[in-house]
Amino acid sequence: MSTVETPVEIKPFHVECPDEALADLRRRIAATRWPARELVDDRSQGVQLATLQALAHHWLTEHDWRKAEARLNDLPQFVTEIDGVDVHFVHVRSACEEALPLIITHGWPGSTLELLDSVGPLTDPTAHGGRAEDAFDLVLPFLPGYGFSGEPTEIGWNVGRIARAWAELMRRLGYTRYVAQGGDVGAAVTDTMARQAPDGLVAIHLNFLRSALAGDPPGPVESEEERAAVEAVTTFRTSGFGYFLEQSTRPQTIGYALLDSPVALAGWMLDHDTDAYYKLSRAFVDRQPAGHLTRDRILDNVTLYWLTGTGASAARIYWENGRAAALTAGQAPPPISIPVGFTMFPGEIFQAPRSWVEHTYPTLVYFNKVDRGGHFAAWEEPELFSEELRHAFRTVR
Repeated sequence: MSTVETPVEIKPFHVECPDEALADLRRRIAATRWPARELVDDRSQGVQLATLQALAHHWLTEHDWRKAEARLNDLPQFVTEIDGVDVHFVHVRSACEEALPLIITHGWPGSTLELLDSVGPLTDPTAHGGRAEDAFDLVLPFLPGYGFSGEPTEIGWNVGRIARAWAELMRRLGYTRYVAQGGDVGAAVTDTMARQAPDGLVAIHLNFLRSALAGDPPGPVESEEERAAVEAVTTFRTSGFGYFLEQSTRPQTIGYALLDSPVALAGWMLDHDTDAYYKLSRAFVDRQPAGHLTRDRILDNVTLYWLTGTGASAARIYWENGRAAALTAGQAPPPISIPVGFTMFPGEIFQAPRSWVEHTYPTLVYFNKVDRGGHFAAWEEPELFSEELRHAFRTVR
């Protein structure tokens, strides 16, 4: 399916949520009906009561959404219609004339907010320990149905369609040579962009090997490292896959709760993977943030989902991708011919062995394992994340 011709107007965007919406949010948080405490001492029954009550208390008494609005409004924001959907994006041009254009795609339950602390290091590397020649022009779009992007009104907005929309976005911005990056759902979008091979895309970088969750291991299972990866993937698929299964089969059903109760929304968004959950939990219960995963940064993201009413529409991408995968089952995806970079963060759902990454991406030119960070790498460790992108894309500058 090709991208339909649409108006090429790119309009400035300003965030300003009404006071009434924030008052309603506080009223709903205060009126939360709480279940009894879980019967175990870990997350095996789900998000722990103490975690969510600490989150709700901070949300109700201390969190200030207006600061998040100000952070966004301090950056150049725009919206443009692509294939019938308004795409909202942050676009920051570097002062460096030789800056390399870079489009980064977030995932679920993230948003463009998780990338904001990387804007400075990527666009102005000399102020963050880097070199001027490593600068990027940065394009940070919200996925369709997420944040301030429009909600699709028809089925078909899977990663393939999003990848084509992103190529169109970069074309509209006048970029004839650019690179792309993604983790989580964003990794699938970025991978698909590389396989579609749009004019101008010269390399990609990923921090999640999404193919490992699809079925058989995407490479050999001979070494201790490879066997450990299989075990970690199996554990995730058997005990941490609840959100994935619900959103890929019944996104509308969970959507009713996500749009009716802000605390239910927060609980759903926290229950992603073990490493991320305990980091998020400690930020509220023990007031010990992991890197930039502070209480306010976490709640900025949850509040964004609440105020934009995107709990259901964001979940639908899992249904869309599952449907697309079923329609193409048994078909080998197109090969990737451009350079690929990959960074493995230690707190990721599983540690992808280099052998698996090389098997999936024969054009791999950069692979590195770093010493901190997890599934939400750019959010947790923006400086390290930015440094990895500088290294990965040096070969194509």
